[in-house]
Amino acid sequence: MGRLVYSMSVSLDGFAAAADGSLDWVQVDDELHAQFNDDAHDMSTFLYGRRMYELMAGYWPTAESDPSATPVMREFARLWATTPKIVFSGTLGEVAWNSRLVREGTIREVARLRAKPGFDMGVGGPTLAGSLLRAGLIDEFRLFVNPVVLGTGLAFFPTLDRPIATRLVESRTFGSGVVFLRYQAIP
Repeated sequence: MGRLVYSMSVSLDGFAAAADGSLDWVQVDDELHAQFNDDAHDMSTFLYGRRMYELMAGYWPTAESDPSATPVMREFARLWATTPKIVFSGTLGEVAWNSRLVREGTIREVARLRAKPGFDMGVGGPTLAGSLLRAGLIDEFRLFVNPVVLGTGLAFFPTLDRPIATRLVESRTFGSGVVFLRYQAIP
């Protein structure tokens, strides 16, 4: 059976985006980006909702030719381009860049993919992750906690009907002050 990994930057008070949707508070230097790249190497597929797909597709297809991109950013651009992506959206007309659009049946499709041996998937975006979390499909959480308190915004975790037990399996502090926390869900 594959794993579903929910990984994002998060504020100290638990938000994945500011109230206006901005991510300008996220601190990403080359050291942290190298960790993102290592994590991306482990994934056979990236799962996105519409907003996360549009955010990623707005930069990564052309990042390799961006003169301001660092070598680790260019590496991620290559990873992003070659890794298959599944976009779950009822409003998008089409997707590109090695992506497949799924308009309905999100939970059923992710459960089917997760049942494949070794089919590890990375889910980006708190809205999609929230529905998968409520369905009991997320196996691992990777939080990149940024040293900022936003006060309000889009929550990293949704409201749940019951607690989900986890076990800390890795932690690391980066020079920027970002703390990486990796938790496995306990079935």
